[in-house]
Amino acid sequence: MKVLLVNGGPHKDGCTNAALCEVVAALNKEGINTDIFWIGNKPIGGCIGCRGCAQKGECVFDDKVNEFLSIAGDYDGFVFGSPVHWGAATGAITSFLDRVFYADFCSGGNRFLLKPAATVISARRAGATATWDQLNKYFGLMQMPIVTSRYWNMVHGNKAEDIQKDEEGVQIMRILGKNMAWFLKCKEAGEKAGISLPEQEKINFTNFVR
Repeated sequence: MKVLLVNGGPHKDGCTNAALCEVVAALNKEGINTDIFWIGNKPIGGCIGCRGCAQKGECVFDDKVNEFLSIAGDYDGFVFGSPVHWGAATGAITSFLDRVFYADFCSGGNRFLLKPAATVISARRAGATATWDQLNKYFGLMQMPIVTSRYWNMVHGNKAEDIQKDEEGVQIMRILGKNMAWFLKCKEAGEKAGISLPEQEKINFTNFVR
């Protein structure tokens, strides 16, 4: 089993990465393989609603989004990390996730269907809970079970080395990794016992125009 952790911060070795590394350590201890995917620090444009992804199976703009989509199907679970910028997730990770999930959804890729997901937030001081709420909404839309920890999945610090001083935050990351591992093992056990994924129904798109 493998979990892909996404560093949505502009600094490859910053606070968000430090938090993700704590989750990695816990997952590895439980026998779960891991990789970290950094979205980089180049601008990531938002979705333009062209629906070209429905035919291509990926975004029409070939950047980090498609690089991620090309490997995402090989993983069993996901952790998406972001620092807090202006009381919310970064513009880069927001654009990244908008396009990743829309491209997968429109093309019927099913790379994420019923795979567990979690978010990790790093903040200097405030805005972490709003960012946590924001990112969890993606998982609800994509039928991804949301894995939680003992508290909200956040750490505090201004530099990567500060994260270790947040003893509760580091513990939350460890518990998150353990909980993710437990969920994956339970899912694997269910599949081995013959429990199949729920049958998918055709989507009925509606609106409120009468």
